[in-house]
Amino acid sequence: MNLAELLQISGSYWQTCTLHAGVKMDVFSPLCHRSMTAEALAQQLHADPRGLDMLLSALCAMELLVKEGRAFSCNEFSATYLGKQSPQYMGHIIMHHHYLVEGWSKLDQAVQSGTPVRRNSSFETDGRERESFLMGMYNLANQLAPKLAEQLNLADRKRLLDLAGGPGTYAIHFCRKYPQLEAVVFDLASTRPFAETTIAAHGLKDRIRFLAGDVLEDPIGSGFDVVWISHLLHSLGPATSQAVVDKAAAALAKGGTVLIQEFIVDDERTSPLHPALFSLNMLLGTREGQAYAEGQLAEMLNRAGLSRVERLELNLPNGAGILRGIKGRSSV
Repeated sequence: MNLAELLQISGSYWQTCTLHAGVKMDVFSPLCHRSMTAEALAQQLHADPRGLDMLLSALCAMELLVKEGRAFSCNEFSATYLGKQSPQYMGHIIMHHHYLVEGWSKLDQAVQSGTPVRRNSSFETDGRERESFLMGMYNLANQLAPKLAEQLNLADRKRLLDLAGGPGTYAIHFCRKYPQLEAVVFDLASTRPFAETTIAAHGLKDRIRFLAGDVLEDPIGSGFDVVWISHLLHSLGPATSQAVVDKAAAALAKGGTVLIQEFIVDDERTSPLHPALFSLNMLLGTREGQAYAEGQLAEMLNRAGLSRVERLELNLPNGAGILRGIKGRSSV
């Protein structure tokens, strides 16, 4: 670390806010189709031409737009990920990050009090904020799930439970990869319309069904060959997380497997960077949530009576990892 790097970290929110403003105003979608001057785009977006010209110029400096003469346009990268017409659009998760900014500005208060400072969790919001969260999680999972389906050998598995699975993105891609597999997506009733629409859109409503309930309070079923728990435990405290893992293990058939995907910190809790910061994100929005260390997750699986517990050798983004535990003698 040097002084220049320190100051860059301190002021990095300038770029964050610039990106968020561009996505919130949706300056990218029109510029995917044709080049436009700031004045022409300002008229379309009902924005101030001077302010918009500054924003577009800054996005050029960030290599998200290009400028020829007085006209701005998207480059290949921004057209792929920031234009709403693209199937790989990432604007929803960016807007989710935008809605988190207010809470992050009060991090000192959360640290001093040890209690969350956000008004509501991402699950409890409504309108555009909830849509951004749900669609953002869906878009991110859509990027990763096909790759995981290739790497996880589920060829001899017949029944999968996607626990707190939201729209069922992982269940969908696992079932697409393995034609013998059927799945249940378990989540809150409020998620049902999004999930059932998404499942039907992939032509899988005959192999994937949605079961509504509270993961802590309601029955989740039994006789599953695989229980998939992706990015759920970080919103819960250690005791509650253990209860979820116990419940997942109890839902397995003999020889079944629990797979837990989380952002995982090292045992010192000082790296990797993203999970360490993500733990603070949980402090801001939950009463007991945190990023867990590999040893903590392994202990949960062991306490649930599972054996051959190990972290799978997968190269996942942002410090994510997958731990596996087996009920009896089998393997995935």
